[in-house]
Amino acid sequence: MRRGNFKVRLLIGLAIVAFAFIRRCSQQETNPYTGRTQAISLSPEQEIAIGLQSAPGMAQQHGGLHPDNRYQATVDDVGNKLVNNSIANKTPYKYDFHLLADEKTINAFALPGGQIFITYALFEKLQNIDQLAGVLGHEIGHVLGKHSNERITDSKYWQTLIMGAGAIDMGAVASQIGNGTLLKNGREDELESDELGVKFMINAGYNPEEMIGVMKILKDAAGPNRVPEFQSTHPYPENRIENIKAAIEKYKNALN
Repeated sequence: MRRGNFKVRLLIGLAIVAFAFIRRCSQQETNPYTGRTQAISLSPEQEIAIGLQSAPGMAQQHGGLHPDNRYQATVDDVGNKLVNNSIANKTPYKYDFHLLADEKTINAFALPGGQIFITYALFEKLQNIDQLAGVLGHEIGHVLGKHSNERITDSKYWQTLIMGAGAIDMGAVASQIGNGTLLKNGREDELESDELGVKFMINAGYNPEEMIGVMKILKDAAGPNRVPEFQSTHPYPENRIENIKAAIEKYKNALN
């Protein structure tokens, strides 16, 4: 009886794993804004809906929106200039820029579909408008890069794979592989967004060299006790600076 049960579980497990693989292959498509092939499971409309639904809760986690309308207007002006002078203006996404009241957490992030946030803690450390453009351009890059969409798709894939592997007692192994894959892709996403941010800055007339200054701010904020790069979803600022310098040369040469 136990032998028969094992065979049934094995067949079920293999069927689930095969389903996960076939579905992942069918989800491969070329990102029209970056040219990169990705596994994507959400439509732009679904991305926008997720972002709009999540935005109020994300703002609440950071103390709500900043009360100074002048600062918010500056963020809006820079963000909209970046969008209007780039391919971002030709996407179905709806870009909204939010200055959060959080005075302690140095951070900026983007939700699917165009909801972009920067904390006041980071905003006040920026030395000029160009650095603000660097931060917002990077986050616009995440939206166009469909990085959240890709992470959600990856998560669904590994969840299905783990469920199938669990039927043959290999769930823990699949889980570890999945976590490692997601971590690696996260760092690649950051580098891709940096490059896109540089391109958007140049197109909108901002000085892309100032993005290097943003990296120095992030490095100082991390302090001496930062986690090893392989444990982080973000590359070290030093590595990002080299990537940014290469992107500056690439896109400046393209304009000449």
